[in-house]
Amino acid sequence: MADMNQVFLDAALEAGDAIMTVYENGIEVSYKDDASPVTVADEKAEEIILCHLNKAFPDIPVVAEESVAAGRVPDISGSSFFLVDPLDGTKEFINKREDFTVNIALIEDGAPVAGIVYAPAKGVAYRTTQGGAEKLDVSDGKVAGSAAIACRTKGKELVAVASRSHNSPETEAFMQEIGVTDFTSVGSSLKFCIVAEGLADVYPRFGRTMEWDTAAGDAVLRAAGGMTYRTDNAIFVYGKINQDSDSDFANPFFVGWGSKTDLN
Repeated sequence: MADMNQVFLDAALEAGDAIMTVYENGIEVSYKDDASPVTVADEKAEEIILCHLNKAFPDIPVVAEESVAAGRVPDISGSSFFLVDPLDGTKEFINKREDFTVNIALIEDGAPVAGIVYAPAKGVAYRTTQGGAEKLDVSDGKVAGSAAIACRTKGKELVAVASRSHNSPETEAFMQEIGVTDFTSVGSSLKFCIVAEGLADVYPRFGRTMEWDTAAGDAVLRAAGGMTYRTDNAIFVYGKINQDSDSDFANPFFVGWGSKTDLN
């Protein structure tokens, strides 16, 4: 079988190249039925990623954002499937900010067990490894260096990372409740990676997201020693279909923690 980490990396780097070509040469925006923006970069990147995954792992279904928007939803009744967000942070992308990412994850029995988050405009990627997680430096579409990353143990100062585009009063209230002393705003799935890298302690999200938005970053966070929970402290799971309260693959509110030590 193909090396999944390598397939993820190759797919993400090629998709990132396609995204950056659009980013540098003009962005035309259209809107999906839910009024969310989409660009040709989203579509090109997803096509590239699906090609890589279908070639290497033809028996594993792929749930990808633009495909689902077009009505193409595979059967995920087996234990494993991929979640793909070809361009997370489309608003950042459109506004020429650098916080957009390519996201690919493998879900097994409801848990994100492998994943990559690539921020092509920043030249960095985060991914799961056999024994943990790592950060990659990327230059000219190629890996130029790597370093292992891990969540930090909570200290006296509690640092949060929150959404740049989707912050909410509930998020603010939660940060106040747990005693956050500092927080930073970042777009896209990079928020998970900042906690995974040990630069922040917690990522609360009290706003609507979809599974493809979170799976890859969540995989990296868990591989680095963290965990993502629902607001009732149950472990966050994937493959949520036939939901009474929302559409297939929609997420509830969640909190990504680097460490919950001494947080009572």
